[in-house]
Amino acid sequence: MTHELTLMAVHAHPDDEVLGTGGLLARCAAEGVRTVLVTCTNGEQGDDSGGVKPGEPGHDAEEVAQRRLAELRDSADLLDIAHLELLGYRDSGMDGWSTNDDPAAFANIPLETSAGRLAGLMEHYRPQVVVTYDERGGYGHPDHIQAHRIALAAAEKTGIPDKFYYTAIPRSGIKQMFEAVREAGVEIDFDPPEDFGTPDELITTTLDVAAHFEAKRKALQAHASQGENIFLLRLPEEMQRAAFSAEAFVRHYCRIDAPDTEDDLFAGLR
Repeated sequence: MTHELTLMAVHAHPDDEVLGTGGLLARCAAEGVRTVLVTCTNGEQGDDSGGVKPGEPGHDAEEVAQRRLAELRDSADLLDIAHLELLGYRDSGMDGWSTNDDPAAFANIPLETSAGRLAGLMEHYRPQVVVTYDERGGYGHPDHIQAHRIALAAAEKTGIPDKFYYTAIPRSGIKQMFEAVREAGVEIDFDPPEDFGTPDELITTTLDVAAHFEAKRKALQAHASQGENIFLLRLPEEMQRAAFSAEAFVRHYCRIDAPDTEDDLFAGLR
């Protein structure tokens, strides 16, 4: 049986869908590929109104979750995502936070439980392509690492995806961007470590998403409650355009005949 071309992106929190895969999701939708976004947590450990941080007086985790889920739905509409699936787990917070110890936190849910739920979604949608984070979760966030684990486990359990990818940010691109930001005199409070990002030689797939720049930027802006943490929104438009116009991926496995270096995650499938 031939199934509809389908992409499934597995992300940890509301807003994660935009930076690494927003262009991919919008481009696939424009090309007639069915898109499925699975968001694993409700984002309780994000900023509350007025920038109140988790653990500070006045931070209401449940209120934050409801706000962030509403923003996620707006973002999904802007990216023309066909299906949004919420696993509804609690945000574990950043590595080292006390919230890591919550038994209900996503990172503490038994793998067979959360991966089993995701496997059910894979069986329902039957995606040929699945995208999530690498084994480090991109930058070590417990929920990103757990999203990686359950996506890989669900893919192995079902045997459904033909191709499985990790999101990536080329180290050379990070270096160039931060050099340009400093030269432009833009103040930023984040200085990436030398090993931040993916070594260029590991990247297998680079996707041109320039045509979807506006959709991606508007989707990121939809997550307004977390705007203080998204420094890219503070950059001049030309820098945003440069940063948002391409997305990179590392192909973890491929069960079909496809080129080693790609400009399309569905190469070999259409």
